Parts: sequence; C-alpha cells; structure tokens
Amino acid sequence: MSDSLNLGCNSTKDIKFLEIKHLNGPNMWTYYPALEATVDIGELEDFPSDKIPGFYERLSEWLPTLIEHRCSYEERGGFLRRVKDGTWPCHILEHVTLELQNLAGMRGGFGRARETSVRGVYKVALSAWQAEITTAALHSARELVLAAMNFQQSDNPSYDVKGAIQRLRDLVDSLWLGPSTACIVDAAMARNIPATRLIAKGNLVQLGHGARCRHIWTAETDRTSAIAEGISRDKDLTKSLLQSCGVPVPEGRIVESAEAAWEAANDIGMPVVIKPCDGNHGRGVFIELSQPEEIESAYRMALREGTEVLVERYISGTEHRLLIVGGRLIAATRGDSVSVVGDGISTIDELIESQINSDPRRGSTEDHPLNLIRLDSAAQMEIAHQGYHRDSVVPAGIKVLIQRNGNHAFDVTDQVHPSTASIASLAARVIGLDIAGIDLVTSDISRPLNEQGGAIVEVNAGPSLLMHIKPAVGKPRPVGKAIVDHLFPGQENGRIPIVGISGSYGKTSVAYLIARLLVLSGKQTGLACSDGLYLDYRQIDKNNSANWAAANRTLLNPTVEAAVFENGFDVLLNEGLAYDSCQVGVITNIDPEHHFGRHGIETHKQIYTVLRSQVDMVTPTAAAIDDVEKDIKLPVGAAVLNANDEMLVEMSELCHGEVIYFSIEPELPVIKQHCASGTGPTQGKRAVIVRNGRVVLVSGSNELILINLREIASESGTKSTQAIENILAAVGAAWALGIEPNLIRVGIETFGFSQEKYKPENQNLLELQTQGIKL
Repeated sequence: MSDSLNLGCNSTKDIKFLEIKHLNGPNMWTYYPALEATVDIGELEDFPSDKIPGFYERLSEWLPTLIEHRCSYEERGGFLRRVKDGTWPCHILEHVTLELQNLAGMRGGFGRARETSVRGVYKVALSAWQAEITTAALHSARELVLAAMNFQQSDNPSYDVKGAIQRLRDLVDSLWLGPSTACIVDAAMARNIPATRLIAKGNLVQLGHGARCRHIWTAETDRTSAIAEGISRDKDLTKSLLQSCGVPVPEGRIVESAEAAWEAANDIGMPVVIKPCDGNHGRGVFIELSQPEEIESAYRMALREGTEVLVERYISGTEHRLLIVGGRLIAATRGDSVSVVGDGISTIDELIESQINSDPRRGSTEDHPLNLIRLDSAAQMEIAHQGYHRDSVVPAGIKVLIQRNGNHAFDVTDQVHPSTASIASLAARVIGLDIAGIDLVTSDISRPLNEQGGAIVEVNAGPSLLMHIKPAVGKPRPVGKAIVDHLFPGQENGRIPIVGISGSYGKTSVAYLIARLLVLSGKQTGLACSDGLYLDYRQIDKNNSANWAAANRTLLNPTVEAAVFENGFDVLLNEGLAYDSCQVGVITNIDPEHHFGRHGIETHKQIYTVLRSQVDMVTPTAAAIDDVEKDIKLPVGAAVLNANDEMLVEMSELCHGEVIYFSIEPELPVIKQHCASGTGPTQGKRAVIVRNGRVVLVSGSNELILINLREIASESGTKSTQAIENILAAVGAAWALGIEPNLIRVGIETFGFSQEKYKPENQNLLELQTQGIKL
C-alpha cells in the first residue's frame, strides 16, 4: 500500500511553530520587516503535496487567487503547478499566509521557506509590515493547510476561508494605517523617505529621521497648527474671517433656540441651511428648509451634534470638495444627489436597498468609493419634506430624493475654474491650514463662483483623502505625493547621516570614535552601543543599547543630526536593522568561531548571509540607481571593510556604494589592486592603511599622511593589531562622511585608543586643540 493511502490513518501529523519572531527592519531575509517562524512538520517531511489525495483540488478551490503566485516556474499559476507536482508543507504555508494577507487588504509579497540541519524543521520568512496581522495570517494558514490535507479523511473536508479572511480584515482595519495615511506613507517610500509608525494603533507617523523628520496624522501635518484647526471647527468664526478677506460665504448667524432659528430664517430669506457650529463629517446638517416645523426640528437635531446652531442662507447648486495642499489645488470632487423611483409595490426602505445599496461600489470598507445609504435624521427629514416616510409605498414612476449631496466621489479636478481654485487656496490661507478640504456650493464648477452666486460653506482640517484616491467616477489623484512634496520640497529626503558598525570584535570602540568625530564636526550625534545610549557626550541610558529599540529611539529624536549604531551579530539575526539605508556601513572583522553554535549558526555561508545586511544597506551611488529614480539625488554611501578578511573582500561585491578598505598591511594585494583600479579621472578608489608607523589615506595613486601612530593617545602605551584596525575603520568612516582630514587627525590624536577620552570632562582639552581649525 502506498504512503498516500496510509496518510489518513494517523492523526498525529501536524505543523508546529517552535518559535516566531518579528524582525523589525532589514535582515538576512529581506530589506523590509519580516516574520521568521521556525516550523516543525515532523512526519509530513515524508508527504509532499502530490502524495496527499485531494490536497491540490481543495487548496485551489478554497484559494483560487493562488493562481497569481508565479513561484518556481516564474509564470502565472506556477505555484499551483508546483503543488500539483509535489512540494512541502512549509513552502505551501508561506504562500497561503501571503495570500490570506493580500485578501485581507494587507500588502506583502516576500516569502521564503528554507530547511535547517534538523530533519523536518524549516525556517519560514514572510513580509510583515505589522507583526500581529502577519502572525494571525500564519496561524490561519496553518489551519487551512491542515484542513486541506484532510487527515481525518472526512467525507466533506472544509475550512471557513471567508471567515478567516474577515477576521484578518478586521485586524487590518484595527491595527493598520487608514487609507489617507497609507497613501502618504506610500508616496514617501516612493521618494526614498523613511516612514516610522509611532503608535501601535492609529495614524501618527514620522517621515524621515532625526532633525530632518516631519510628522503626519492622517491628513494633518506638523505644519497644521492647533489654532488653525480650532478656527476651522468654529463655522461662524470661519465665515467671519473668510468674509473679511473677500471670500464668498453664505449669510448666516448663530441662534440659541428653535424660535430664534425661525426668526433668523425669515431675516436671512428662505430657504435656509441649519447646522451645528462645531460639527463635522456633515452630521446634523439640514438644507433647503422653509417651513417652521422643519426649521424647529432641524434646530433640535443639529444641537445634538454640536454646542451651538448656525442658520445660513441656502446656496443653490451642488456641493464640491476641493483639496488644497500648500496653497495649491490638488484634487476636486463633486457630491451627487441620490434618489429612488417608485414601483407601486416597494417601501422607500426597500427601494433604497434594491436601487441604491445594491450598487457594488457601495459598502463600508475603503474598497468601496460610495457609502451605503441609511435613512438617518437628515434623510428622513428630506423624504418628509416630499410627503413620505420610510414605510411609504411610492407610486410607480415617482422619483423621491433621498440625499441631496451624497458621496464626494466624482472627480472634477480638471474642470475647476482657475479663479475658484484661487479662492479655495485663499480660504485655506486665511484659516491657516497647510492642508484643507474646502466645501463649496456652485452649479457649475467650471465657471467662476461670482457668476453663479456660489459660495464656500466650510473649511475642514484633516480632510479625508479616500474620495480622491478612489473616486467612484474619474481618475485617482496623487494626493499623497502632493503632501509629501509639500513636507519635503525639492530633493529633500528626510535622512540624516547614519553609520552602522558590525563585525565580531571592536564594534563598540569604533562606534565611539566615529560618533566623537561627528560631534567634533559640528553635528549633534546619537550613539547606540553596548556601553549605553549617548547624545553627543551625554549618556542618557547606561544599559546595553546595541539593539533595535535604542537605535530606533535615536532616529525618533528630532535633535539628532547624525547617528552611529553598533549592530552586533545577534541584532542582525534576531531583530533587524533600525534603518533602511545608511551612509556608511562598517564591518570590523569576522571570526566564524565567535558565531558558531548560536541561534542555529553552523556554516560560513550563514555568517556571511547575516553580516551582509550591513553592506546591503549602504546608500547606492547614482550609477546603481534605476533610471526612473536618477532624478533623486542621494549622498554617496560607502562600505568600510577590513581588507585582511577574505569574507569581507568577497562581500564588497555586494555594495551598491563606494568601498573603502582598511588594513595594517599596506602591500596587501587586494589593497593595491583596489586603489590602482581607481586611478585617473575617477580620483581613485580609497583605502586607509598603516605604512612606516603612520596612518595614511590612499586615493588611487595619491597618499596623504594623516598621523603617526605614536601620536595617538594610549593609556597602556601598547597598541594592539585590533586596536589599530579599530582606528583605521573609524578613520575610513569619517573620511567617507566627508569630515576634513585635519579634523580627523585632531580627533583621533585626542580620543586615541582609550574610551576614557570620550568622557565630557576631557572635552576642554579637545576644544583647545581644535581651535583654529577651519571646519
């Protein structure tokens, strides 16, 4: 009897998670955050998918969208073909997890499944922009895969795929960024601007690092003042300010009773609009009212939505929403009235469901550009105005208006008259908003407002962007890009100089020296290393700070102008890097024996794969950037590598930036070849060497003596090979950062080989020594 026939006889076959960890940033698997699961499939190692009866059919039926996974064959349907031919559970688990995430609205396409040295135990790595969501998707994928294997051999194996996706979608809605914030973050990433979410739930995001960062919260930025937002919430004050600057607004006044509302309506002239002074999202707004009972009823309902009630002249026309960013019109949408037509049988409630809410564009998620229509108080007043109520049966052919200005989901950006765009921009400036949603009413948006008696009725802070991202009719507008360009004009990318140091030994000393040289050059510098967390010369945390959390904390500090991070092997392997790019990446040395036997590390290749992350993150040179991105100017990055280490010489080929070698052996063939290959107009490839007891900067055929080793301070008087290499690595990094050689010389002469020199009380000597140096 074949193995496949015996599969259902043993219910102990299982997929077990031995460990799940979240890698917060670039790691050995990918440049992005990832989830790494150690998975034990036990006996299933002997049962690839082609040996499990019905598995392929069930999997492809439950998740038909897996047809889009190209996988091994690099063609549509490639993964399912692999399943049919035979593949192992962890490979399937990887793809199912990714697809469940996609179907739940969470992006992420990276996945890997790799064997370990233990039979049946695998590492599965997956894109994980939010750890809790991906973890939940991984567990759901396990349940689905096991159900499709049908170990119990039931007659009707099933799995609630829709329920699993809905649970994940609920998590995405709860934990991930909203659509307005997400479109800004996506635009920032497209411009190589780093983005960091600052709270687990919510839309507060930092764009950029340190002193060059900006903050957004949905469609508000750190340029959106609280005063401007407060003014925009006060509709009466907003109107007064706009009117004083010549912006057309409807006449109106605040009232304190239903009777006063009726009196105001008579004074202003009917029909009128009644709305709360400090409401939002259109709640409690009632339009085109002219009867005393309507006005009194509208007053009471508007008062529930705000603290005061405003009566305004009704402006005939259609409501439009104009998005202003940085004084410019970026997008515009038109509202639309919603009606039903009677059939002589159905009630208004039933007509709404059959004629309006049945539209597939309507729904409650961000995938639906139109909202579901409900008979709220405003809609009930509207149909009452026409002589109906929700249970009324409307005669055949009779049209009943349900909502005058529904979703602003019809793009009209290209139709807006220039004078109207200018008035909307002026309105935003008068209120003081850098990003504003301007609501105006006019009959024809392509004609000037004053020709039609149009007017601005509201100015909104933090406007929704979804209507512009996913209009029901018309093309999406790049509103996220407009906001990013507003915050980061020109070629600004929000990045500060970052130096990452890894290796087996000497990392802390090198990090200290580089940080002090950066401080000496005039930059407020954050340092996260094994000895603690520093801001310039001040230690702000004495705990070991060579970790992701401390590095991330440094990058969130808006006073930090440069950052230096010690990234140990364990950090690279278990946490990931805190940054997606660094100007300088240093690897001091590699001692394989120092890493073997820890965290499953058993081979040189594994060590290489872990440490290469530091080199992979070096900022690319212009030549290494795709043609479509060449208009984005980036500082040239450099990998500073120990030329005496063969593994690092091999790793240099991975660097997309410059490579600067350092070595105490000036005649090392790799050094000579490296520098010789850069002679001529390229000004030479660079290296830092020791020749005749002196530290020398080599650039092609040119050499500059920096300092004699005997001039560098050393408490013990001895200078070991490793200590000298640490100095060379720091010099190479400072050189790559553009620090002047004279300043580097003074810095290393003063700081030397002793970390005691880094203490604040020893800085007076340093200041005296640096006087007169032109920085």
